[in-house]
Amino acid sequence: MRRAVWASGIRGLGGSTSQVFHAQDDPGYLPHVSDGLSPPNLAVFLHSGAYDRVHQGLSIAAAGVALGRRVDVYFFWWALERFLTDRLDDPDFPDRDDVVSRFEARGLPSLRALLDHLRRSGLVSLVGCTGSLAAIGLTPADAEGKLDTLLGWTAILARTAGVTDRFYL
Repeated sequence: MRRAVWASGIRGLGGSTSQVFHAQDDPGYLPHVSDGLSPPNLAVFLHSGAYDRVHQGLSIAAAGVALGRRVDVYFFWWALERFLTDRLDDPDFPDRDDVVSRFEARGLPSLRALLDHLRRSGLVSLVGCTGSLAAIGLTPADAEGKLDTLLGWTAILARTAGVTDRFYL
């Protein structure tokens, strides 16, 4: 396993929020490629991997693109794990079979359907956190073709500077 220098200067295994600087030396790193679009004016931060929270966040992003707004969706920890391990189709609401039944009966879109819609809009960037990626034991190769880029907190804060519409789920 590769060793990384943490922001504190302590050497250790794994990653940190500054891992983006070390990941750039990794051949599997997904460099940020400018999509030529204006900066986002709506940011959705997904931390929880709970189906309802991820669904809510992607629904907010879909509403934003319906209004013609640029949206960045940031995946952290358990939301990132759900996304990268492809658990996007079946709604899972622990101990709430009644909600699962209503969800399916009403034809509500799955996470995959929402993500496909967002991708087709051309107005959304999907971003993964490098520190979260390392913490959950996945690699940049696991994100290949699924995320637009991987960033650490310093870059995320710079990228979202001035964005007033931020949603944390």
